[in-house]
Amino acid sequence: MLTEKATALVLRTTDWSESSRIATLWTREFGKVRVLAKGGRRLKSNFENALDLLTLCRIVFLRKSSDSLDLLTEAQVIQRFPRLRTDLTALYAAYYVAELLMEGTRDYDPHPLLFDEALETLQTLGGPECGPRVARFEMVLLRELGYSPVLDHCAGCGGSVVEAELAFSALGNGVLCRRCRGSQRDSRPLAPSTWRTLQELAAPGDAWRRPWSAEVRAEVRQLLGQYLTCLLGRRPRLLSYLGS
Repeated sequence: MLTEKATALVLRTTDWSESSRIATLWTREFGKVRVLAKGGRRLKSNFENALDLLTLCRIVFLRKSSDSLDLLTEAQVIQRFPRLRTDLTALYAAYYVAELLMEGTRDYDPHPLLFDEALETLQTLGGPECGPRVARFEMVLLRELGYSPVLDHCAGCGGSVVEAELAFSALGNGVLCRRCRGSQRDSRPLAPSTWRTLQELAAPGDAWRRPWSAEVRAEVRQLLGQYLTCLLGRRPRLLSYLGS
């Protein structure tokens, strides 16, 4: 067995026995890992409170060579996110981020940039920018996993698109021109302002911080929710709790 060290976000924990827990962690170094924390349910353990949901911690674990769970040996708290305790909207958004990392990624498939984005998202969630901040995380997640929607040309024929005739299709993997929009049953009109906002979210920077109209907020939330539902094969459980 190899001894590994990593920085991790706690995505989920479940009771394993009277004294132990199973934890799913999203690490910067290894991606998603599932570990057995022996004694993790005891009030006094080697893990303190580091396995609380949505805690950033430093871990040491023994990586098994078989399909069995890795063994967590140490966990120390690095950071908590106190705003999540007082802002219910931010808390639901944080749970949604954890759900996407849980359900949308594979074990031992590291994406350091996605880890950094998830951490920054948890650090900045709250207030009126909560919806745009989540949308930015979704776009980075899609990019890092290789599923970014096509936004700069028609996803159907590869041709150029005209703002006044834009449509979006989750099944079609992005924007469609006037000729291709009828080929996808889920095609829907796309407002030019929303199209530009999606392009800005996909690019480096803090476009999520600028003011968005209520119409753009609502359409971005609907389109990204529809797109992720299509990719995951089911509607994310926390999606209904998100605001725009």
